[in-house]
Amino acid sequence: MKTMTNFFDRFVQRYLPDAFLFAITLTIVVFLIGMFVMGNTPVQMIDYWGNGFWDLLEFAMQMSLIVVTGNVLANTPVVKRLLEKPSALAKSPAQAVILVTITAIVASLINYGFGLVGGALFALQVAKRVPSADYRLLIASAYSGFLLWHGGLSGAIPLWVATPGHFLEDTIGTIPVTETLFSGSNLFIILILLITLPFLNRMLLKTQEGKIQNQIDWKDTGFKEEFEEPELQAQTPSERLENSRIVSLIIGIFGLTYIIYHFSANGFDLNIDIVNLIMLFLGILLHRTPRRFLNSVNHAVRDAGGIIIQFPFYAGIMGMMVDSGLSESMSLWFVSISNEFTYPLFVFLSAGLVNFFVPSGGGQWAVQGPMLVSASIDIGVDPTKTAMAVAWGSAWTNMIQPFWALPLLSVAGLKVKDIMGFCFIILVYSFFPIAIGLLFF
Repeated sequence: MKTMTNFFDRFVQRYLPDAFLFAITLTIVVFLIGMFVMGNTPVQMIDYWGNGFWDLLEFAMQMSLIVVTGNVLANTPVVKRLLEKPSALAKSPAQAVILVTITAIVASLINYGFGLVGGALFALQVAKRVPSADYRLLIASAYSGFLLWHGGLSGAIPLWVATPGHFLEDTIGTIPVTETLFSGSNLFIILILLITLPFLNRMLLKTQEGKIQNQIDWKDTGFKEEFEEPELQAQTPSERLENSRIVSLIIGIFGLTYIIYHFSANGFDLNIDIVNLIMLFLGILLHRTPRRFLNSVNHAVRDAGGIIIQFPFYAGIMGMMVDSGLSESMSLWFVSISNEFTYPLFVFLSAGLVNFFVPSGGGQWAVQGPMLVSASIDIGVDPTKTAMAVAWGSAWTNMIQPFWALPLLSVAGLKVKDIMGFCFIILVYSFFPIAIGLLFF
């Protein structure tokens, strides 16, 4: 384990480029494959790329707000005190890694956005509590919890197929979450990963013993110094307004009232927009004045830069993958080598491969779902199992795809190469419980 971990850690530290350059590299690779394998012309590939370039603008804004509102909320005195209490359970580096992993898993099962930012912020607090713990591994442990998101309550594909009117309803009907999220297969995978991932990360910690611990520059992380209210001798009317607690209270109550109404009308619909809304208005209330809130926002916005500039490139990659026929060709090749028993496994592997280029659970289902469901019916495999195989494949290769790590890395103040050596080991290990769950349950 030590030899393998250190090998991959050294490898990614030396050869893995910055996340932006990684996206550029994927762009060039897909462009060339689209030409030389799929037979498209350079002009066609450029056209596919440009047409898809802005398709993720809404999602990019959502993820940028996840980073900003998460940072703003984390830097309120109340939340800092709340994070300090559970972090006190960690007394040693081993306990720190285990505690961060479990917390991140539970948070990701509740909601993927909450898991990404909440796990990172909690890891930062634990790093303050246990400075001798390997900081890179703490953040990797926080990210490892994201492996389970698509089997949790915010899983895009199982929630999509459970919604009346989804685009495959005529083929498979609506599939309740009792047959997807709460199926024996899904529960087995979640239970095994929940029990074993913390101890796997603990083993990874042992591989780092004797190395020089990373020095954390807290100015680069999501934790900033507390923003003090300005002391003004003579305030103008505008300055009084900026430092008015009443203004923050009024607008905060507006937001929280809507959130309560949303849950009363829709049940436990904890989607990404509601997570952002909760963190935004709690941040406004807990910072107490508009000026303190805006000071915190100004410090948090810089952490969203990687998301803002990189997500359009991934949208362009998705455009080339879909319009060139490459994603369909990949999926059909895996179908061609499958039988009734192995089909879920090969669907999982195909989804993992396509996710590398189309790193969006819902987007991937829209691309792969129709052909994979049709093939599963022909082969005699329950489409429900196909949907969950795509869901787990979509989550699995996130461990080595920087797309979803960007919000977490922005909060942590790290680069993708700092955690990917550990994440590769997590990817290899997690294949086995996921494969067993899909094949035998």
